Amino acid sequence: MLFLLRSVAHRPESLGLISATMYLVCLCFLHLVHEQPVLYTAALSSVTLMTLLGFADDMLDLKWRYKLFLPLIACLPLLVNYTGSTSVMIPRPLRDYVGLNLVNIGYLYHLYMALMSIFCTNAINIYAGLNGLEAGQSFIICCFIMIHNAMQFSPFGDKDNLDSLRANNLLSLDILFPFLGCCLGILYHNWHPSKVFVGDTFCYFAGMTFAMASILGHFSETLLIMFIPQLINFVYSLPQLLGVIHCPRHRLPKYNKDTGKLEGIRSNLNLVNLILIVTGPMTEESLCRLCLAMQVAFCCLGLCMRFAVLKLIT
Repeated sequence: MLFLLRSVAHRPESLGLISATMYLVCLCFLHLVHEQPVLYTAALSSVTLMTLLGFADDMLDLKWRYKLFLPLIACLPLLVNYTGSTSVMIPRPLRDYVGLNLVNIGYLYHLYMALMSIFCTNAINIYAGLNGLEAGQSFIICCFIMIHNAMQFSPFGDKDNLDSLRANNLLSLDILFPFLGCCLGILYHNWHPSKVFVGDTFCYFAGMTFAMASILGHFSETLLIMFIPQLINFVYSLPQLLGVIHCPRHRLPKYNKDTGKLEGIRSNLNLVNLILIVTGPMTEESLCRLCLAMQVAFCCLGLCMRFAVLKLIT
């Protein structure tokens, strides 16, 4: 009995809700001094709703087909209050044929924002299962987004566009600065061997935070490039997520007690298992480091691609 009590006492607990709560408290204080209260309130409301829905998922153990559409409910405050541009820029080689530089797509842009929220939130949640992976990938993505925001403060360009660009990127930085601190704190305790679990709550609120920052900062295309590992994992996982192939509750690799390494399972369709199938068995910490190194590489590629594409379309 004493052994059982000790085992329970040392079992890692899910503390994603604590991290999300601290983040929301920071946003509330920033709201008092923010120059765009309506959009900031919409982002705060969406992240709060997603945190509550993530907590409900942790408690109720919802099925994947329901998880896919939870972010649609959470992003409603932003969709209702969004008053920004709904235009998209036409690439320069096509402007002579179209005759326009910008095309206003109206409510299709709102649909795009909703789909962006659904993807970002679930992409973090399904690319998981290793100590430090969820918090680690979120921390890396957050750092690169903030680097991207900082690079936008160029003294060159049209004055009106420059002011608008700075305002958008400052709004994104306001959303991401508190998240970076909360993410670093939970990463410290979640790294292998983990003292705490992040839970679905952290994954959901992290994904919604990225979605809000990219939509209000008007760089959602750049964010998608930085989400390439998550995009690969999402597409590879779709047959199981949609129920075409049987989807187990936890699609984790197999732990070999004799070798102390993880082994890939071919029937579990996710990037973690695919990497193990390609590379062979690895320890959990080594596998996590490899996944995070891939994340850094794709984020660097994303920044380079972003500025290469910008030259093409402007």
